[in-house]
Amino acid sequence: MITRKDVLHVARLARLELSEAEIERMIQDLGKILEYIAELNQVDTSGVAPTAHIAVEAAPFRADAIVPGLAAETALAEAPRHGGSGFAVPAFVEEG
Repeated sequence: MITRKDVLHVARLARLELSEAEIERMIQDLGKILEYIAELNQVDTSGVAPTAHIAVEAAPFRADAIVPGLAAETALAEAPRHGGSGFAVPAFVEEG
């Protein structure tokens, strides 16, 4: 069962600010998801072969050609903040 404490913990990890209504809705929604997963766990899959992994063993080759890149002025023109010839991003501060 999902509790208010669980929702607040996950919201903090995701850096989300939830209203009281959103917290209550998340408790209900996440509870329903867990109920559905529990229901799926009861399905007998003993006669079902495991699904083969569909990973590509090797990427297809392509010509290694030099192509012009995006001009710095063009890229920085759409940036909310920039300094010199690069993007400016806020500093990250660890929470204690």
